[in-house]
Amino acid sequence: MTSPARADDRRSLTKRMADASEPYLYSAPALVLIVAVMLVPLVLGISYAFRDIQLLNPFSGGFIGLDHFRALGRDQDFYRALKNTLWWTGASVALQFVFGLILALLLDKPFYGRGLAQALVFLPWAVPSFLAGLNWAWLFNPVIGPLPHWLHALGLLAEPNNILADPQLAMWGPIAANVWWGIPFFAITLLAALQAIPRDLYEAAAIDGAGPVQRFLSITLPFLAPTIAITVLLRTVWVSNFADLIIVMTNGGPADRTQIVASYIFTQAFKRLDFGYASAIALVLLVLLLAYSMLIVLLRQSLLNKG
Repeated sequence: MTSPARADDRRSLTKRMADASEPYLYSAPALVLIVAVMLVPLVLGISYAFRDIQLLNPFSGGFIGLDHFRALGRDQDFYRALKNTLWWTGASVALQFVFGLILALLLDKPFYGRGLAQALVFLPWAVPSFLAGLNWAWLFNPVIGPLPHWLHALGLLAEPNNILADPQLAMWGPIAANVWWGIPFFAITLLAALQAIPRDLYEAAAIDGAGPVQRFLSITLPFLAPTIAITVLLRTVWVSNFADLIIVMTNGGPADRTQIVASYIFTQAFKRLDFGYASAIALVLLVLLLAYSMLIVLLRQSLLNKG
């Protein structure tokens, strides 16, 4: 016969276990969704990198180990795409950051209609990337677009030609479209960080005789540094994986001059239907971006510790 004390202990243990598991039960649906939507495709995609997955080959699907990575080490098109990715990402993120910071500094000043201006600044970010790429491709078309004629009038082009067809200039077309599309991200994010800076600091610095440049370097930039680090990190990862504008505007041409790693993955997977090789390229890109992300996170943490 069970004593009342033991029964109370068992009920107490059951209650403690129920209380301890309650948070996990509440979060279980979200965890199941994350596993189903994110982890399962990730593991499946990684497994493809070590298998021969060709949709037009009914005998494919077997395990081939590191064969895809050995082929990737000899793939000159991949190295060209990697070089183009560095140029595409570096130029896009740098220009987006510079123009976004300038726009944020302008919107931080009080003026009539500032709310409307902030809403209009966010407008390009709301445009679908496919539509943005299509519009910019039309703008660079000398038959229906004004940009080649404007560039020719400024002396930047010898003739009003389509720069998207010029191997030396083609990359600037998607970069221009990407800068226009991505400026609002930096502008809105940096504006929020600017508005969190105490105004008393600027007043004290002005009383001490600090000029606008000195106030920017000694107050604004240090306060913005952690936000700049995380926004540059996020935008770099997004732009590196962002092939929409490239595919719509140039499709990687002319002569693969605008082919980046993300669009090269698209070409291998959906044009050549080689999902195994495309997954190997994607896995290499994932490792490179993870290494870059770790460096930026460590840099941001050091900035926060100094602050």
